[in-house]
Amino acid sequence: MPRGAVISVIETSKDRVPENSGFLALAALIIAGEAIFLLPFVLARIFRPTFIDIFGITNFQLGTAFSLYGVIAMASYLAGGPLADRFSARNLLVAALLATSLGGVVMAAIPSIGVLTLLYGFWGLTTILLFWGALIKTTRELGSVHQGRTFGLLDGGRGLFAAVMSSVSVLVFAALLPADVETATLAQRGQALAVIIQGFSGMCVLSAALVWFFVPPTPRTDTLAGTGVTLRCLQQVMAMRTVWCHAVIVLCAYVAYKSTDDFSLYARDAFGYNEVEAATIGTISFWVRPVAAIGAGLLADRFSGTIMLLWSFVVVMLGSGAIAAGMIVPGLPWLLLATIAGTSAGIYGLRGLYFAIFGEANVPLIQTGTAVGVVSFVGFTPDIFMGPLMGWLIDSSPGAAGHQHVFGVVAGFAFIGLIATALFGRTNRMV
Repeated sequence: MPRGAVISVIETSKDRVPENSGFLALAALIIAGEAIFLLPFVLARIFRPTFIDIFGITNFQLGTAFSLYGVIAMASYLAGGPLADRFSARNLLVAALLATSLGGVVMAAIPSIGVLTLLYGFWGLTTILLFWGALIKTTRELGSVHQGRTFGLLDGGRGLFAAVMSSVSVLVFAALLPADVETATLAQRGQALAVIIQGFSGMCVLSAALVWFFVPPTPRTDTLAGTGVTLRCLQQVMAMRTVWCHAVIVLCAYVAYKSTDDFSLYARDAFGYNEVEAATIGTISFWVRPVAAIGAGLLADRFSGTIMLLWSFVVVMLGSGAIAAGMIVPGLPWLLLATIAGTSAGIYGLRGLYFAIFGEANVPLIQTGTAVGVVSFVGFTPDIFMGPLMGWLIDSSPGAAGHQHVFGVVAGFAFIGLIATALFGRTNRMV
């Protein structure tokens, strides 16, 4: 088939999706988009002190497990992007969710560090190779001209779902422990954590059902496109300067996002909070996420995604810089809460927007999956280095000092992201 006919078929395939199913489809994508990351990331983010104790590991060992996830994910981004351009998104999403839930069954048994590390590698395949490109491409198709709003709703909705799940999980965790949390044995804490893991695994199965019923199937286009078109598409995307600026923006924003893993542990180490109190502090960031992401998305449609990214990086730089400078001291809990909330607003403003600017980068719709793969390959490298780096900094400098070093790194990357965003805007105007 001629290349022009191939592109025509692919471009018009999105028109087969019924318009009246858009809202339910987006809702299903929102739930699935966060449910699949509950086990690999949200669990350790909320219950990090407990997680480390129950599995008998150090921060560095947990970081190493995250690093293996990142290595597998790196290859999966490049392969998963074209995959999303060639196969039905619904089938890819459902398969990814069900496979991820099986990993939860293994984790609930509290395996050894070796098995746990391999499990994170497995999740690198299920959450990225099969899932990520399909999620972003389907969302862009649903968004039409309102990219800021749609991606803001995606990340904001994911944030609201994560906030609800995290708050409920903390309540369930506390209910499964003795009234005096400090007296809970390691076995009791392990049993409580296993229940949370099982619940997160069940949510993956439920979200798979929602995707199957509410996200319309899209026709596979691999037999039409062929290897030649796929390689040509990859070459075209990689030749775009805006795509490389975009990749650096995502990288710096994702470094900031990875730092949210440290909020609960920071509360315990620097302020002496117990495990339930520390987990509660960790949930604050989740509740900020929907407001920040949706708000940034709406403002981006009114002004521009580039402008809102600039302001978000400024907020992250100031908030993380305050922690790094030791300005957050014990005895002022309101200051800790305000700093976490403010920094989280900047972080989730970035997350709500960094995939909404493909239109500003002049990436054709039919090349979205491939562009997502290229940008993600560079942008999500913090999955490889941030876990071990954070673990090493925290373990090497006990107490508040290690956490200050972590947020010093975040502030530095936020500054780089500010520069990359300015270059993105300038390059975009030159295209």
